[in-house]
Amino acid sequence: MQNEQAVFASLDEADFVAVLGSIYEHSPWVAELVWQQKTQHPSSYLDGKEKLQAAMRDVVDQSSDEQKLILLRAHPDLAGKAALAGSLTDASKSEQAGAGLDQCSDEELVHFLQLNDEYRGKFGFPFIMAVKGATKEQILKGFEERMPNDWQTEFDRALNEVHKIAGFRLAEL
Repeated sequence: MQNEQAVFASLDEADFVAVLGSIYEHSPWVAELVWQQKTQHPSSYLDGKEKLQAAMRDVVDQSSDEQKLILLRAHPDLAGKAALAGSLTDASKSEQAGAGLDQCSDEELVHFLQLNDEYRGKFGFPFIMAVKGATKEQILKGFEERMPNDWQTEFDRALNEVHKIAGFRLAEL
């Protein structure tokens, strides 16, 4: 366990970003900033996944609202056009498949596409939900429950979901 905990701190910058750059969807800047901040912290700063997750979360939380919005927009729609085109990242493909989103009937797919369009139209970013362990029905219920939210509430919720997704991805390393 000790060797596993020290592994992140022992990587050089290029390897650190290569290994951790996809923890936040299409946002290697998070890993890059964590690496840059490493010198401002004690040597144990990145010892272990929990500390690394906290450091990455802090980088995102301390970024501008514009940068956070870019991060949200980097996420694909659930059962959306990227999935249909086969252009999801491996992590997103696995997460969506785990929730059964790769097994949608034609009717379910049309429903997801409609909900994605409505949500994106209202909020300006995709519906984001950490779907690991969720079912299609739970995801659809999430759409229904969150659609009435105001923009700020949903922006904050989406960021929390992004952090959950990052935590799941980091735990799998």
